Amino acid sequence: MTEKAIVLDEQAIRRALTRIAHEIIEKNKGIENCVLIGIRTRGIYLANRLAERISEIEGNDIKVGELDITLYRDDLSKTTADGNPIVNGSDIPVEIERKTVILVDDVLYTGRTVRAGMDALVDMGRPSQIQLAVLIDRGHRELPIRADFVGKNVPTSQTEKISVCLTEVDHEDQVSILEK
Repeated sequence: MTEKAIVLDEQAIRRALTRIAHEIIEKNKGIENCVLIGIRTRGIYLANRLAERISEIEGNDIKVGELDITLYRDDLSKTTADGNPIVNGSDIPVEIERKTVILVDDVLYTGRTVRAGMDALVDMGRPSQIQLAVLIDRGHRELPIRADFVGKNVPTSQTEKISVCLTEVDHEDQVSILEK
């Protein structure tokens, strides 16, 4: 695949996350009963960055957790040699019962990852509310799922792919559209 366009550079990603952090605080009238849960892999790093910004703005820390949705996917792609799914495990540092959980992911596409994330969360407890924060919403939903907080809406064709690179994993911050 070749790079068609850079959608967000490092500075634009930083600005988008700062705006999302403000929107989370405003919508929830603070962060008292909130927890950020990042979906593996890049959602975790985005959740941590949002937590830093929220802490700077509010002067209080917000709990951050990691969610592995592997076993909840209906299209498992990464498996071991014997065909079993590769599971990294979840790390949720607080009870989510009666909390507002903000699920964080890098790209919202068909909605299947988010559905799997919600299924995994509900198996852990019953949050009072689940909200969704994504860096990129590219459309093409297969399920009736909508993000509460979006860094950027990027209309794409089915043949294009969104590539999110984050320093923690990819050694640079950039979002680009790739095409065949």
